[in-house]
Amino acid sequence: MHRFGKPVFFMTLLALCWQSVIAPDADAAEQWQSHAAIRGAAQEFLVAFAGDQHEGRSEINLGQLDPRLKLKTCTRALQAFMPPGGRAIGNTTIGVRCDGESGWNIYIPARIDVFGPVLIARQPLPRGSVLQHTDLELVERNLANLPYGYYTDSEPLSGMLATRTIAAATVITPGMVQAPKLIKRGERVTLVAETGSLKIRTVGKALSDGKSGELIRVQTESSKRVVDGIVVSQGVVKVTL
Repeated sequence: MHRFGKPVFFMTLLALCWQSVIAPDADAAEQWQSHAAIRGAAQEFLVAFAGDQHEGRSEINLGQLDPRLKLKTCTRALQAFMPPGGRAIGNTTIGVRCDGESGWNIYIPARIDVFGPVLIARQPLPRGSVLQHTDLELVERNLANLPYGYYTDSEPLSGMLATRTIAAATVITPGMVQAPKLIKRGERVTLVAETGSLKIRTVGKALSDGKSGELIRVQTESSKRVVDGIVVSQGVVKVTL
């Protein structure tokens, strides 16, 4: 029996020593907040946020946490939030906070990609060309990559002029088009004034170019009086009495 006593005693002592070594590590692991839980709270918030903000299909890409980061385990449910200045599309930042006794805040970089239909040029459009419905086509694009704007309805673009040569499959942005000039400086225009059921028409001379909806100055032909009016159509300006 003495031959087996020493090995048994040695193994028991070794097991006790091993437990004393690993026990602090286990306790330490329990006091630090799980990175997976932090990312999970952020991801869940962003998915719901994107669904509320956008109608199109969206994709969420959440940044990684520094593996060296140690935050005390929160005793309450983690709260994710959009910090001031956070963007609803493209590169943004999402916050996660702990409201427990060991409260803390952390901010994680993220990206929200939203996909939706936008108008592109069906074929090349030379500079100065007048856009028609047949020149345009709706396709799906990542809206986060379109910081200069886009169109989803061809109606506002019909009759607009291309300010530059537009290549085929290019997304149409507001900077690529402009309204045509309906009135040119120095030309004779019709002035229309309405008050109740009374409508008065007279003739004047435009003192500047004008596009639809623009306010221009016109000199009346009879009295030489200068008035302000809004361009409503080709050669027609509406004034207020």
